[in-house]
Amino acid sequence: MASFSSEDAFQDSAALSLNDVESLHSFRSRSASFSSTGSSGRLQLRQRVAQLMACVEDISSDDEIHEEVSRTLDEAFRIWGKKLKDKWQEFRLHLVTWNVGTASPPPDVTSLLQLNSLGPTVDMYVIGLQEVNSRITNFLSDLAFDDPWSIFFMTVLSPLGYIKLSSVRMQGLLLLLFVKHVHLPFIRDIHTHYTRTGLYGYWGNKGGVTIRMSLYGHAVCFMNCHLPAHMENTEQRLDDFEKILEMQFEGENIPSTLDHDVLFCFGDLNFRIADYGIHFVRESINNKRYNLLWEKDQLNMAKKKEAFLQEFIEGPLQFKPTYKFDLYSDVYDTREQKSLFWFNEKKRKPAWTDRILWRVKNLCQHASKEGEFTEEEQTISVTLNNYISHMSYGISDHKPVTGTFGLELKPLLSHPLVTLNPEGEWSAEHDVLISYSAAPELPSSAWDWIGLFKVAFRHVNDYVTYAWVEDDEISSNKDSKQVYMSAAEIPDMGGEFLLCYYSNNLQSIVGISQPFQIQPNRTLIGKDLTQEENSWMQKPDNLESHDEF
Repeated sequence: MASFSSEDAFQDSAALSLNDVESLHSFRSRSASFSSTGSSGRLQLRQRVAQLMACVEDISSDDEIHEEVSRTLDEAFRIWGKKLKDKWQEFRLHLVTWNVGTASPPPDVTSLLQLNSLGPTVDMYVIGLQEVNSRITNFLSDLAFDDPWSIFFMTVLSPLGYIKLSSVRMQGLLLLLFVKHVHLPFIRDIHTHYTRTGLYGYWGNKGGVTIRMSLYGHAVCFMNCHLPAHMENTEQRLDDFEKILEMQFEGENIPSTLDHDVLFCFGDLNFRIADYGIHFVRESINNKRYNLLWEKDQLNMAKKKEAFLQEFIEGPLQFKPTYKFDLYSDVYDTREQKSLFWFNEKKRKPAWTDRILWRVKNLCQHASKEGEFTEEEQTISVTLNNYISHMSYGISDHKPVTGTFGLELKPLLSHPLVTLNPEGEWSAEHDVLISYSAAPELPSSAWDWIGLFKVAFRHVNDYVTYAWVEDDEISSNKDSKQVYMSAAEIPDMGGEFLLCYYSNNLQSIVGISQPFQIQPNRTLIGKDLTQEENSWMQKPDNLESHDEF
């Protein structure tokens, strides 16, 4: 193949004029035409780029053509960047923080979870609660069984196709993660942690609980915090917040909290509005002039001074301060309180105690090194869609706050580690087979298992039955393996089910089947119907004999 030098390119393009540059605006359509012819099209495109490079070397910054060429190149890069972005995935996240004040769950959380929203479906719910009832009897019961709040949210979300992915609790702090089934094979390396800060780190009434994971190959971390209360404890709040951020997960190759690609910190952070009196604060709120209070918000002030906070982002506080309210009302603190010596205490000044912050690692690194950030180098970005409070919930003196986010990410994992499906038609009348194939990189274990789940299953242990992938294997070749399940373990009534492959080494579901039907056991159902009929036919006799007495 003949070489093509830049000198030749320059001679061919020496007569480039403004009219020629205008034709560059059709760059996209011509490029598409070239690429449609395969490798020859790419060669022609490279030649045109070489011509352009030669022209650029001969253009002075003072030339009239310079600005036009720059604009045209910007357009070309924008088009190419959009083409790359088309391969990205949008992951929708809904985050809740709520100090529930030891209360039981409310009757309905439709608006809190935006279940009637007409927008895109939420992919993951992150629910952080503070002051969950942790009296000794309640706490011991919750250790043995799921706590009432976990059961409540599972009851709401599992019929909608969400599974409780993970949870962690430390006394009154509870963090729950729910995710759509389709994402399960791409969420790995799930770890939890908790950090006590009460009583100098010996008591868990204050502190943070954390869940981290690999989400489509990106390290993502969620941290639910409850920091010290009262106006005068700002420094203690900042010290505790920094201590929680410095925690380390147990295990190899797990990044520290601040080394995650995206970190969400939220909870009852307890920051108050300084300096202003209660009357000015309430008047500003009544007139919806929230901006008058922003500069005296302790968290906003701390973000200007504390280095560890400057990398965190928060949405605009365009909602009422969420503390402190009378129960079951939207009226701020009117109750008369008595102090130790029977003098009336001051009513609590309203404050934005309940907050949601986030931090994107790459943004921080590029901003510190270069002073600016180029989108081309980014593989994950976070967009806040809304940041609101929910005034209709009155079970505690705090109003819940939610943030809905769009995570645009370039998937670093595109295929599940395991693909599996039921073999043939399944029936409760006979043994059944499961076929699966595993990727070479799966760290398989003798403790791996395949579970049969109802479609609306609540969590990974909510299986109907399971089979060990090694003990119950009946055939194997280089492409796939087969595992059997006994008819005795299949639900007689049948229904709609899923199969999930659980990896013991990864401690997560790494493969999930499409939903499928299991036919009921007609023999047993027939027997049950016959027994019911016989019982029904005997009832009149029994009634008559009873009436005789």
